[in-house]
Parts: sequence; structure tokens; C-alpha cells
Amino acid sequence: MTSPAAAPSPSSATDVREQAEAHLRALVGRDDAVLREDQWSAIEALAVDRRRALVVQRTGWGKSAVYFVATLLLRGQGAGPTVIVSPLLALMRNQIAAAERAGIRAVTINSTNIEDWEPTHQAIRDGEVDVLLVSPERLNNPGFRDEVLPKLAATCGLLVVDEAHCISDWGHDFRPDYRRIRTLLAELPDGIPVLATTATANERVTADVAEQLGPLGQQVLVLRGSLDRESLRLGVVRLRTAEQRLAWLADHLAEQPGSGIVYCLTVAATQEIADYLRSRGHDVAAYSGQTDTTERQALEQDLAAGRVKALVATSALGMGFDATLGFVVNMGAPASPVAYYQQVGRAGRGTDEAVVVLLPATEDRDIWNYFASLAFPREELVRQTLDALAAEGRPMSTAALETRVELTRTRLETMLKVLDVDGAVRRVRGGWESTGQEWSYDAERYRRVSEAREREQQAMLDYIATDRCRMRFLRDQLDDPEAADCGRCDNCGGLDLSTEVSAAALEEAGARLSRPGVVVEPRKMWPTALANLGIDLKGKIKDGASEGRAVARLTDLGHGQALRELFAPGTPDGPVPVPLVRAVVEVLEEWRPQVDAIVVVESATRPTLTSDLASGLSRYLKVPVVGTWAVVDPDVAPGQGAMNSAQRVAAVGRRSALHADVPEGARVLLVDDRSDTGWSLTLAARALRRAGAAEVLPLVLAVTG
Repeated sequence: MTSPAAAPSPSSATDVREQAEAHLRALVGRDDAVLREDQWSAIEALAVDRRRALVVQRTGWGKSAVYFVATLLLRGQGAGPTVIVSPLLALMRNQIAAAERAGIRAVTINSTNIEDWEPTHQAIRDGEVDVLLVSPERLNNPGFRDEVLPKLAATCGLLVVDEAHCISDWGHDFRPDYRRIRTLLAELPDGIPVLATTATANERVTADVAEQLGPLGQQVLVLRGSLDRESLRLGVVRLRTAEQRLAWLADHLAEQPGSGIVYCLTVAATQEIADYLRSRGHDVAAYSGQTDTTERQALEQDLAAGRVKALVATSALGMGFDATLGFVVNMGAPASPVAYYQQVGRAGRGTDEAVVVLLPATEDRDIWNYFASLAFPREELVRQTLDALAAEGRPMSTAALETRVELTRTRLETMLKVLDVDGAVRRVRGGWESTGQEWSYDAERYRRVSEAREREQQAMLDYIATDRCRMRFLRDQLDDPEAADCGRCDNCGGLDLSTEVSAAALEEAGARLSRPGVVVEPRKMWPTALANLGIDLKGKIKDGASEGRAVARLTDLGHGQALRELFAPGTPDGPVPVPLVRAVVEVLEEWRPQVDAIVVVESATRPTLTSDLASGLSRYLKVPVVGTWAVVDPDVAPGQGAMNSAQRVAAVGRRSALHADVPEGARVLLVDDRSDTGWSLTLAARALRRAGAAEVLPLVLAVTG
């Protein structure tokens, strides 16, 4: 094991500061750059005292300068490379570029550069790397965890945990992969300094992170500064309808200074809004976690260089994105003021003034509730997972576990990561295995976390409604002791936001939102490990549906609202509402499917709705309804198994069967009220194809997502 270099004597601290400021000047490219006292306090703790420190400072304060300068000082003393755990690829790319300006040799290991991993490992062994950036997901990769991580822990000179609020499940952006950092911290040799940084931590999160950072008997240095963002001018524009909000954005986007970000709560909204804004002559592009990696990099560069007016983005364009942006507009409110503060912090770096506008929507709370439903699962589901792994006695893939536990892939993987850190399971090559260790379900903590989320949602509603200073409100939510009225926001009188929208923009926004039609892509592959459920289906789906259509997504801005109301709990069954009848007709006129017969998916909850839809389509298309995808086992509840694909295929296969007289070679329109997973349509289409249908084209009112 490599021993850390000896710390410099206290008398050399002045010399170290001079060296630090020389490094800072190289980093920022300015001969007059000097460290602020709080920056020097952090650097001194790391490079002189070899301590652990938590820095909670506003965006743009210069946290990256602290760890890059500390890296250069420690490397000069013979220390090993700095390891930075960083959550986003955009952040990594920015940090590597910044490091290179100061002559720091920085590399990254992440999911997009697998071919570079072995050369990078060799460069580290050869002492040719000063900074290694890794994603938190790498920390739980079996090969990296077992082969690379121990060596890094033994030889690194400084460990940096960026966006450290992710460690805490009290933070707005808790990530289970970050919990693996606890293990890394425990394996560090004595005398290796650690720095954790974040711009968004209240007192509870700060205390939680500091406790996790601190080795026994050593106090963590906590540096909390003012969270005021002097360049930001915050405002809220409250408009009643989605058409008005979209029209406002089209009318007022060009007035915003420079380039910026339009944040949305869903991927669908980014695409819909970007398309509309382009039709109004604005140079914008959509950006989300579903955007191709190469395209994301190009879009980030275009935004930073001012080649586009805005990226219409989800929170995937988030932490650490470093560019001089003149504005941030939120089309819909995030679920907490702390998350909102994180997003608005993208604006105002390197500029004296930036405008921040929130356009809240009534459907925001529906989206918050959806994401809240992805919280840590109930105890019986956790126990079911642990029992399945213990009974198997060998590694199981996530896909195989899906056949045993009714959870979505995302929730199952998140739960397994938490159980891994808790010691109950272990990720290995080939999947997950039980460790046999006892595990207790901390129901009280999960309840308190859930209650904290509910309080945050209410606080966000209070922010929207407040007549107080908006920046002070956000700083209070972050427990900033220096919070004071800013004098710059709309409530302080420093920002005047018009609520006017032009008739032309409103008309076009209304036309855009009322335009129905969403492509329903067919399922192409059967879920893995269906054999575990006694189902002999695997590989490519060869007898499924063709591309279909829906009126809208439930999350859409236009018809989505009417569909959310139609499918809301408590809404009585009935015929298709007239506005949706017109929307269906519009979809058919654009789509023009060539069909010979109709089969309707039977509904136990909305039989009138589905039968009315099918009979209306029969009259309009002048083709007969020839049967149903019928409920044959009512003991299988509607929606059962919908948490993951394998469970849903099994449930649909038990619940339904084809009762229809299908003409040989017929093109069949398969009609349903809504599609959540697509598996009912897939299995119904398979049955129709086996009954002689040449093609099956699904038509539904709504799709989820």
C-alpha cells in the first residue's frame, strides 16, 4: 500500500497559499486571481491539514477550483491522483476541460467510454493521471468495485464527492449508488483528505452528509456560505391554461437575455414544446435522458457557445452544467424549492444579470405524485426479493428477479442497490446474490422521508403563491442563516414580467395542443426469463402488432388534461366524450388505416367507454366489430403485474383470451381505452395473428408516459 506523503509543517502554510494562488491563476487564466478566505480554508484543510471537509456553497462560488488547486498541491507533495465521484457526464466533460487549462491530466471512467477503461487503468498505474473522474454507478460495478476500487482507495491522494447531497436520502436528489461511497471512505488509509461539495443542502442534509464523511474521532470541517445568487432575478407567471403558458413562452422567449434552458417535467413535454417553439421561429432543441449521448454533447456545446437560444430539457441537463446562461424558464414546477434552486442555478454564472421564470401548471402535482410512487418499496416486496435470492442460491439477473417480484425494473434496481449497501445482497458478475446477512426494514425512516417530500411539495406551492422575496424564500428552505430580501425578484420590485400573450401565439398554441395523435410503437422483444413463470415465449416478437395510434399521452399538455380527467379515480363510466370523439376522427383522418374488422379489448372498469368507442369506429370506418379480447379470469385484477414486463405478460395471459370470428387475412383494428405497458395489445395482437389476421393495428385513447 502506498503511504500518503507527509503533510507540510504549519510554518509552511503561507508558502502553500502562494503556491495555491499561482495554481488558481493558471486554472482561471487570469493574473489577478486570488483565493477568497473561505476557499483557502477549504484548500488548507485538504492540502495542509489532510482533513475531511464539507463545502456547502452556492453555484458559481468556485468549488471546483478548491479541489483542482488542492490536487496540484498534493501532487506536488508526492500524493497519488485525485478521485472525483461526479454524477453527470456533462459535469465530467466540463471538469476535464477546466483541469486541462491548468495542466492537470484528467481522465474519466464511465458507461460511454468502455474501450478506454484498460488504457486509463494503465495510465493510473504509470502515474500519468492527476485526476480520475468516476460516476457513482461505477462504484457498484463488480469488476470496478473488486479490482480497481481497492487500488484507488489505497493510492489516491484526495477523494472528492461532488453533488454530495445525493448521499443523503433527505436530499432532493438521493441516489443509491452514492451510498457506496461509505464503503470507499471506510477503506481509505489514514491521512487521505476528503472533500464533499454541494450547492443545495439544508441543515438536515448537511448534518447527515457530515456524519457519513467523518471517521471515528475526527471532526469534519463544514464550510457553509451565503446561498444568495446576486445575478438572479426570480419571477412567477401564473396563467390558467396550457395554451396560455405555451403562447407566453413563444411571445417572450426572444426577450430573455442570451441563451438559456427551458425546463420541463417530462420527456414528452420537451419534445412537444421544442417542436412548437421551432414552428414559431425560435432556435431551440429538445434534450433529455433519452437523447443520444453524442447528440447530448453537441447540444451542450451549442448552448454553451450561444448557437441555440435554448435547450428545452428535463433535469437530465442539470447538476454541474457550466456555461454562461442568461435565463432559465420552468414550464411546470419541480417538486421542491431545493430542487428548483438547483435548476435555476444553471443561470447567472459569469453574467451580472439573469432572468428566472416559473410557469406553474395544475398538472404539476399529478407528475409529482407519479414520481413519489417510485419511492422505496413496501417491506413485503423487499422480503419477497430477498427470499427469491436466498432460494435461488446463485446469482440472479434483474430480468430473472422481475419474474419473482412485482416491481418495475427501475424500482427493483434501486432497491437492490440500497440492499447492497446495507449488506443484505451483493452485486456480482451475472446479477445479484444473497449474502445471508440479517436485514431490517426501517419503516420509520422511510415514513419520515415520505413526509419530508410532502412538506417540500407544499413549500413549492407556497413559493408560487408567496408575496415575499422569492430568493429569500429559497434561501430559507436551504436554512441559509444570511437569508435576506434580494431587491431583484418580481415581489421585491426588481423584475416586471408581463402576462400578456398575443392572439396569434395563443391561436397557434391552441391548435398545436389540440392536434391529436401519438404513435404507439409495438413491443419488439419478449421479456427475459418468462420460462421461470412457465411461459414459453422468448426473443423477438414475430407475430405482434403493427405501429398504432393514440389520441395523446396522459402527460401531454393538450388532450392529456381531458384524458387525465376521464381516467381519474371516481370518474364514472360512460360513452366517449364529444371532444375526444372529434380527436379520434382527426387521428383517423391523418393516419388512414386500411382495416377490414374491429376487435375491442374488454374492460371490467369502463365497459361502456370501450364498447362505445368500438361501435363508433365501426360506423365511421364501415367495418364490423367481430369480437373481443375478453376477460376470462376476473380474479386477475385489471392492471395486475403492471410493475414489470414479465409479471404483466403472465397476468394478461391468465386474465384474457380472444373471443372473435376473425376473417382469414383480415386487417384488424384493435381498440382499447388506454395502454400502460403495451402488453395487452401485444398478446391480443399475437392471438389475432394466430387466428388468421394478416395485420393488427392498435388504436387507443391514451398511452401512459
